[in-house]
Amino acid sequence: MRTVFLAIISLISIQSNAQFSGIFGKDPIIHLENFDEQRVHWGYFLGFNSYDFKIDQNRVTEEILSESTTGFNVGLVGDLRLHKNINLRFEPGLYYTQRNLTFPNFENQFDAMREVKSTYIHFPLLLKFSSQRVGNVRPYLLGGVSTALNLSSNAKAQDDNSNNRFRMTQWSNFYEVGFGIDIYLEYFKFSPSIRGVFGLNDELIRDNDPNSPWTSSVGSMSTRGFFVNFTFH
Repeated sequence: MRTVFLAIISLISIQSNAQFSGIFGKDPIIHLENFDEQRVHWGYFLGFNSYDFKIDQNRVTEEILSESTTGFNVGLVGDLRLHKNINLRFEPGLYYTQRNLTFPNFENQFDAMREVKSTYIHFPLLLKFSSQRVGNVRPYLLGGVSTALNLSSNAKAQDDNSNNRFRMTQWSNFYEVGFGIDIYLEYFKFSPSIRGVFGLNDELIRDNDPNSPWTSSVGSMSTRGFFVNFTFH
């Protein structure tokens, strides 16, 4: 992950080091002056994520601990201009992540720990609200809704946690909010952004035993997390 991140930064630095003084200088050379006049344009993104679980328990007991790790994102961007400051964006992507859950009241560490690996095909539909362009930079806010297919959900498995099988729903729904900045370089537009994602539905499939020590105390379990994406148009 660090290698990919450093490679992206190095690539931008090598190709556009000479341009940044023009972008942020007093009298910048305007790049891609008519880029945002396009009705439709396309791009792609690379980035990383940190997913977590929001867990609500249905009785007073020790908390289930959720530990997030850093995952990887890659996907495409389709952008439709609705207004000079408003765009509709569709950003389908592949998101790989892992969350580690620690359940209380187990003496055996193997029983207490569950590694929840998830591979999401993510389908967000977002509205982008851009400020006026100043030189070669343009900040923006975005927000919208999304749905995701979890390819690692184990939703159809008959085994449960008693057989070390953690199960989640295949489909999940979210709302998303974030911000970023468009940087206009000589040959392309580079857009780093940060976005929060918040689950709208309970994603946990309960164990077959209603008194399961893993799932019986869980009222709801939904995803939350954030993305850092580097988009190239």
